[in-house]
Amino acid sequence: MKAARSKTPRKPVLKKSSNTNLKDPVGVYCRVRPLSVQDQECCIEVISETTVQIHPPDGYRIFRNGEYRETQYTFKEVFGTLVTQKALFDVVARPLVEDLIRGKNGLLFTYGVTGSGKTHTMTGSPGDGGLLPRCLDMIFNSIGPFQAKRFVFKLDDKNGVDVQCEVDALLERQKRDAMPIPKTPSGKRQIDPEFADMISVRDHYKVEEVEEDNVYSVFVSYIEIYNNYIYDLLEEVPFDPIKPKWNSCNTPVRNGDFIPPQSKVLREDQNHNMYVIGCTEVEVKSTEEAFEVFWRGQKKRRIANTQLNRESSRSHSVFMIKLAQAPLDADGDNVLQEREQITLSQLSLVDLAGSERTNRTKAEGNRLREAGNINQSLMTLRTCIEVLRENQMYGTNKMVPYRDSKLTHLFKNYFDGEGKVRMVVCVNPKAEDYEESLQVMRFAEMTQEVEVARPVDKPLCGLTPGRRFRNQAFKDELSRRLEIRGGPIGGETEEQSVTEMLLQNFPPLPSCELLDVNDDQTLPRLIEVLEKRHRMRQMLSEEFTKNVLAFKTMLQEFDSSIVSKENYAQGKLTEKEKMIAGQKMEIERLEKKTKTLEYKIEILEKTTTIYEEDKRNLQQELESKSQKLQRQASDKRRLEARLQGMVTETTMKWEKECERRVAAKQLEMQNKLWVKDEKLKQLKAIVTEPKNEKPERPSREKDREKTFQRSVSPPPAPTAPPVRLRHRRSRSAGERWVDHKPPSNVPTETVMQPHVPHAITVAAANEKALAKCDKYMLTHQELASDGEIETKLIKGDVYRTRGGGQAVQFTDIETLKQESPTGRKRRSSTSSPAPPEDAAESEWTDVETRCSVAVEMRAGSSLGPGYQHHAQPKRRKP
Repeated sequence: MKAARSKTPRKPVLKKSSNTNLKDPVGVYCRVRPLSVQDQECCIEVISETTVQIHPPDGYRIFRNGEYRETQYTFKEVFGTLVTQKALFDVVARPLVEDLIRGKNGLLFTYGVTGSGKTHTMTGSPGDGGLLPRCLDMIFNSIGPFQAKRFVFKLDDKNGVDVQCEVDALLERQKRDAMPIPKTPSGKRQIDPEFADMISVRDHYKVEEVEEDNVYSVFVSYIEIYNNYIYDLLEEVPFDPIKPKWNSCNTPVRNGDFIPPQSKVLREDQNHNMYVIGCTEVEVKSTEEAFEVFWRGQKKRRIANTQLNRESSRSHSVFMIKLAQAPLDADGDNVLQEREQITLSQLSLVDLAGSERTNRTKAEGNRLREAGNINQSLMTLRTCIEVLRENQMYGTNKMVPYRDSKLTHLFKNYFDGEGKVRMVVCVNPKAEDYEESLQVMRFAEMTQEVEVARPVDKPLCGLTPGRRFRNQAFKDELSRRLEIRGGPIGGETEEQSVTEMLLQNFPPLPSCELLDVNDDQTLPRLIEVLEKRHRMRQMLSEEFTKNVLAFKTMLQEFDSSIVSKENYAQGKLTEKEKMIAGQKMEIERLEKKTKTLEYKIEILEKTTTIYEEDKRNLQQELESKSQKLQRQASDKRRLEARLQGMVTETTMKWEKECERRVAAKQLEMQNKLWVKDEKLKQLKAIVTEPKNEKPERPSREKDREKTFQRSVSPPPAPTAPPVRLRHRRSRSAGERWVDHKPPSNVPTETVMQPHVPHAITVAAANEKALAKCDKYMLTHQELASDGEIETKLIKGDVYRTRGGGQAVQFTDIETLKQESPTGRKRRSSTSSPAPPEDAAESEWTDVETRCSVAVEMRAGSSLGPGYQHHAQPKRRKP
């Protein structure tokens, strides 16, 4: 027993047809009930036929950190507030009834918060029946003329059904009629006015194609699951085990005759279907009788008044409709007694209790315990759906916790076995139910992803179709032939009546009364009449004898013809029997061959499955290796491109660096040569000048002019011509430049201006201009510390990147600056300050001092010539 309880047994896979591998998702539908108050705030809106949108009510985001999000949920179909019960039935329940009559199982349940209209959807209201009465009406409209008599089908206590013979069924009916409770026929049943309007469905629903050679019987049962216990609502016992009877003194009454109802137990039959042991199952023959049974159980169902619903269901109710059907025999008269030919299908209509929050319902005591059990069973249902979804989507094999709740345990065969499952999600659009409706929507969306095996079509019985009507036609023809054959008897009756009429026309007998002894007329007259009658009787006897002889002759001829026909028929029958025997042998041979081929096919299928699995594994391995090789090749190409780019970049970098160093070395050597030339000139002047003459100190203006000329652009050789003061040509003038001058720059009035010939002047750097050039220069202006405008020329080299674009590497900066002459500060490239005026006389009189000054006042800054230049400032206008 422990091993059996550890895991729910699964239904074995039947190999009846190829449909066993096909699965259909659970059909989930949404129905929005109308608001009870017209101006009430609404949080659910129907967007389309398949989509609803739910949004938080006003003020809700104040309590949720300002979050405000509208969410849309999609269903198989959405029914708005104006939908009719007929439209809902046609889409949701009608296909389930059609499958029930075709021998397939179905499950339909309503789900939602308390007060969302689940019971109204299932049961309906006066004048507008719900899904349940419409299902019953459609069933009996379809099988009405083909129903079996009562007790022909008999349900056993193991969820099976048997067929009784006519004698046993008749005894059962007599026993039922002898019961003290009167059982009126369904045709004469007086309908209870309390529910008469619910079952008076004007729409005549009917299944189009019904198997006419079968007989049907309908059995109904009604149970409820209360506090995770199963109770039979049709059991004829007092049904209030929790609340005792109370008298006028408000004290409980001890009733010794009170027998509380016993909870029922679930069991699993041989087909792994769950059923309730000892549950009352009533055979019904009409919609009225079936709904009367339902209504009798509905009165016993537990309901209570809560803050959210005046009649809130405190239990899950399950109304089960079982349809037993079996084919007629070859003659079309009686039901086949073979149990294998009986089909038992079931449609379960479930009205779930609504989930609720106790802080809103203000439940206490029993109501609080009921709400806890309701929420726990619904949570178990949600957990089972989640595990089923995970197993189907991700291929896991987790155990589904069906046994945690009686509700899920009862219907586990629908999810693990075969049958359609449909759910109607009922929602109340009022703002107070927003959070509960949100949870319901999420559960419904998850349920749609669960798939259930498609029902398998029932096997054919193999008998000739149309037996019922053929047998009826044969009976009608036989009665007609008997009537025709009974014609001569009727003719003899007519002839006999004619003979009687002739006898009545015989001469009447005269009066035989002798009143006088001398009367000699009465006797002769009587004798004469009797002689006439005797002669007529002889004539009739002779005629009758002739007719008898003729009839005997006709009978003998007829017998001889019948014998000859019988002999002919016997010969034909013998030939047919031989042919049938040969065909039977051929059929047996073909059946053996078929079995052999089926066995071979099964072996080939298994082999094919193994090969396909190997092929799939090899393909997966090949794909993984191909992807790995592709990734490696891609990584290799990427690495090669990266290394190539790095090599190219490094090569260009070192080439530029070598060029820069060579240029710097050349400039350094030129500077040294120039310095040496200057020293030689000064030494020559000192040596050649007369000693008694004092050297004149150059004026400050000439010194500034010389210094200015050397600092601006030193000549590469002592004999180089002076530099033009208007334009300074860049040392890279032979290359193509991009001259980037931002529009925000302020024009300066300096004498020296940067000028690059054949340059592309742009206001903003762009890829098109960079692609045409190999040098880049940016003119940048900023305010110096002394308040003057300082212009920087930032230069760089243009490189092509591996991605096909261009990149700029800055290599040089030139600075142009204006300064005020009032500061008397020399802004030359030398780092040593200018000597004061009073010390100039003494410094220039000494040879060593003049030589050292000539050495230190080299052109350009410490970075080398060409890297930093200063323009002669121009006085500003006051």
